[in-house]
Amino acid sequence: MDEPMAETKQYVTINRLGQVVGREVTLRGWVRRVRSSGKVLFAVIRDGTGICQAVLEKQAQTAELFEALDHLGIESVVELTGVVRADERAPGGYETAVRDGRVLHATSDFPITPKPHGVDFLFKHRHLWLRVPRQNAIMRIRDTLIWSIREYFHKEGFTLVDTPIFAPSAGEGASTLFRVDYFEEDVFLAQTGQLYLESAAAALGKVYCFGPTFRAEKSKTRRHLTEFWMVEPELTFVDLDELTALAEDFVCYIVGCVLDRHRKDLEELGRDVGPLEKIQKPFVRLTYDQAIEILHGEPAERLILGEQRELEARIAGAEARLVQMESQRDQTTKAWQKDKLSAEIVELREELAEWREQTRNLPDHLALAKGFVWGQDLGGSDETIVSKLHERPVFVTHYPREAKAFYMRQDRKRPAVVENFDMLAPEGYGEVIGGSVREEDLDRLAARMEEEKLPLEPYQWYLDLRRYGSVPHGGFGLGVERTLAWICGIRHIRETIAFPRMMGRIYP
Repeated sequence: MDEPMAETKQYVTINRLGQVVGREVTLRGWVRRVRSSGKVLFAVIRDGTGICQAVLEKQAQTAELFEALDHLGIESVVELTGVVRADERAPGGYETAVRDGRVLHATSDFPITPKPHGVDFLFKHRHLWLRVPRQNAIMRIRDTLIWSIREYFHKEGFTLVDTPIFAPSAGEGASTLFRVDYFEEDVFLAQTGQLYLESAAAALGKVYCFGPTFRAEKSKTRRHLTEFWMVEPELTFVDLDELTALAEDFVCYIVGCVLDRHRKDLEELGRDVGPLEKIQKPFVRLTYDQAIEILHGEPAERLILGEQRELEARIAGAEARLVQMESQRDQTTKAWQKDKLSAEIVELREELAEWREQTRNLPDHLALAKGFVWGQDLGGSDETIVSKLHERPVFVTHYPREAKAFYMRQDRKRPAVVENFDMLAPEGYGEVIGGSVREEDLDRLAARMEEEKLPLEPYQWYLDLRRYGSVPHGGFGLGVERTLAWICGIRHIRETIAFPRMMGRIYP
């Protein structure tokens, strides 16, 4: 007697449900939430590509499955079979009328719940926190950002060159190097791939590298990570104007790609896309001297005083809301409402603490701006002031020679400055790109290195690039995490990478 044929299931991912409306399919995923009226059960399922509502009516043939789903904890794993139907009210726009299914893995006591959680708790559970909708959205946007970066340089004729992570010497400031024992020899984790890229550019013309970089900077600010990803293009026969034009075109392209593909994800993050839609050429161009005039002048003072008034009003409104929410939480008898209000109260308290800190810091920022001395590098608060005064990114060029790296080209008309630029993102996000024309003259470069007290021996291979076929060349570096924080409207850079490495944070 022949064996009965096994049922054939059509497995689909949630992002493809729009293609199979009216057909019976099988979904596999994690349970985000379940609610039941006793006769009808609604389960929201996620599978990494999207979310879908599964609807199960309690009948004789589904009673066992109904009971199993009704008692599942969040993040349990299920396989459900049913007919797909469009429904604008359903999460994701589609739902599945379930007729059959099974529990693949039942779980309980998932640590991240609607109850209040502090930032430290969430980052200690980062391996699980990545599953929540907000973090899903950020990671999807990061993926597109990285994809668009690679696509841009590919279409522009750049060749990818992978540069070493172990480096024998500094590429930036020696004080921010991570030392590594390399078979009983001291080497360092790379701060940049630039020096190696310069040699590749002499061979291939237009090149870029893309990978992790490391800075042992003892900073706990919202803009710093000790391990971050950076893309660095380098090209020959280029001047400063051509370099800034490339950076401008590049940023417009990657922002445009994110807007095209992720408006819903940006909405999930509460990001106002209006400022991103204004990222169009031309960007603002200022010299370092003009930036100082802004810091010393009325625009900076008006900005700071306006922000102070705005923050004070925001704090007063939030304090009133907090009293109201605490009263509602204490009066309600429903556990889910208490949990929801408690979570909202924790979030509002965190925002209040941040706004109060900002208010306390504003007078210092104004004092730093007014007291800014020619020769300093722009600090984070200085960059914030300059960028907040413009709706589009700002190029600041021609910094003092002593404030910048040894390899930057000395301006031939004004030797006190170099041919460099920083690109500041608007809305106060500060520097996301730093670049320069490189010094192509061997004698000038060697003299600059001696000024910086850099030993010439470890850099002989780099000096060879000026001995044999030296040409004008330059490039820049864009930090992925800072750029992603700006595009997503995230205040702290730690949310922009799956497992952030910061001073004092190495787990998980």
